[in-house]
Amino acid sequence: MNISIIIPLLNENDSLNELSTSICEVMHAYSFSYELIFIDDGSNDKSWETIEKLSDKNNFIKGIKFQRNYGKSQALHAGFLKSKGKVIFTMDADLQDDPKEIPEMYDMIINQDYDLVSGWKKRRFDSILFKNIPSKIFNLAARITSGIRLNDFNCGLKAYKNEVVKTINVYGEMHRYIPILAKNEGFKRIGQKIVNHKPRKYGKTKYGPNRFLHGFLDLLTIWFISSFGKRPMHLFGSIGLILILIGLSFAIYLGYDKLILNTSGRLITERPEFYISLTTMIIGSQLFSMGFIGELMLKNINKKPQYIIQKKINL
Repeated sequence: MNISIIIPLLNENDSLNELSTSICEVMHAYSFSYELIFIDDGSNDKSWETIEKLSDKNNFIKGIKFQRNYGKSQALHAGFLKSKGKVIFTMDADLQDDPKEIPEMYDMIINQDYDLVSGWKKRRFDSILFKNIPSKIFNLAARITSGIRLNDFNCGLKAYKNEVVKTINVYGEMHRYIPILAKNEGFKRIGQKIVNHKPRKYGKTKYGPNRFLHGFLDLLTIWFISSFGKRPMHLFGSIGLILILIGLSFAIYLGYDKLILNTSGRLITERPEFYISLTTMIIGSQLFSMGFIGELMLKNINKKPQYIIQKKINL
């Protein structure tokens, strides 16, 4: 199979017929063998009924319905597990991503040997104040912390080699950082393509202003995981050891001054150096212990997205 297209959705019933028609037209025009997998992330409109009708007309259209809303990362994870195509595409269901971009992105994966190609919505039809400007700031921070030169980490239209989506583990809200997750697994040929971005035709956006706050917090998380996720002792142990050494230095100084020099008539507990020594050694010991605990946890934890699939179609 040439292509798998994974589309997570939440209450996008109005757009599904038009979206599936435009995708199938592109697939047939280029003679691609394909599957179109809709992931219904707990919709409470008629989205699932529409997916069932579409699959009755076209066996290449498949579906997964979650028992409730779990989030885009979990929806993508479920789709990645079931995808069979040589190249995997992800798209949003709101008709803002153009299926006509698929052939060129497919060519970049197959003939130019990219591991991942991300769309770049250079010209956007979103709110300047609430989406465009925050998105630019967010993307700048993501580029600086990850070293990946992408202009639009958040673009829903992306293409991947099959082995990329089978290797990475998308959980929590980490769908924004799939390029970083891929890079961490050794897939370093990451490119981008300027794509056509359309105005939203139906419904309303599912993301509010808190999306960017959560995005920056997740960015800090993934930076930490990328840098120290497999060696927490390198961070906590190093800081802890430095603090312990500082505390010991003050303790030695206090002991030498009290027992040898005896220049001060004050008790050791009345001197600020005593509390600096005590505090740094306690905190340093705790951080050092955290490093050990982190190392032990790594050997016993296998983090996987949690969701319950209620129904499937053709899978």
